[in-house]
Amino acid sequence: MGLGVRAAPFTYVAHALAVAAAAMVLFWCVHFRGGLAFQATNKNLIFNVHPVLMLIGYIILGSEAIMVYKVLPTWNHDTTKLIHLILHAMALVLGVVGIYCAFKFHNESGIANLYSLHSWLGIGTISLYGIQWIFGFLAFFFPGAAPNVRRGALPWHILLGIFVYILALATVELGFLEKLTFLQSSGLDKYGPEAFLVNFTALVVVLFGASVVVAAVTPSRLEEPQGYAPIPEN
Repeated sequence: MGLGVRAAPFTYVAHALAVAAAAMVLFWCVHFRGGLAFQATNKNLIFNVHPVLMLIGYIILGSEAIMVYKVLPTWNHDTTKLIHLILHAMALVLGVVGIYCAFKFHNESGIANLYSLHSWLGIGTISLYGIQWIFGFLAFFFPGAAPNVRRGALPWHILLGIFVYILALATVELGFLEKLTFLQSSGLDKYGPEAFLVNFTALVVVLFGASVVVAAVTPSRLEEPQGYAPIPEN
């Protein structure tokens, strides 16, 4: 049984929440954390690139790739498939750069790598994301599998894609929690404006992710149930 709703309203909500989340993480990293840099004597500026790229590049662009079939339902399927592929590729590349910045910050600050659940899930998720992209490219784009193979693989591709996406959202939430915990243990006011901003950003990301998942599993248009006929007016 379907949900009885179209995907469009959820895509509108997702886009609004995406803008809010992007603005909030940028405001946090620039206003409270001092800005962004790939090279700096203040190594915290290098780290700040990590949450910005992981949220705006990895999560938001990846979400747009997921929703493209629902946002542009009347477009040619080959066109939307190409947009889906390109957006996911951009998200993957920006995600890799974001992870590189985290490693760079750790290495230049003398901090150990890969000791937390957030980092483990992060590496696992980006790896699965890459595998999923390669499989999609080979099976559905070039060279392309046989039609019967594509039909059988598509439900699994969608299911695993949503699983990886939810795993990425969980990793982001752990990242916000981990960073805020470190800051608070270093003296940040637990009830100060920065702490509230980080927590509210994490909440917006949860709502954003939920909107994307619902949009992904609901139809672009409502179809009349089989055997149903509207009551004639006359």
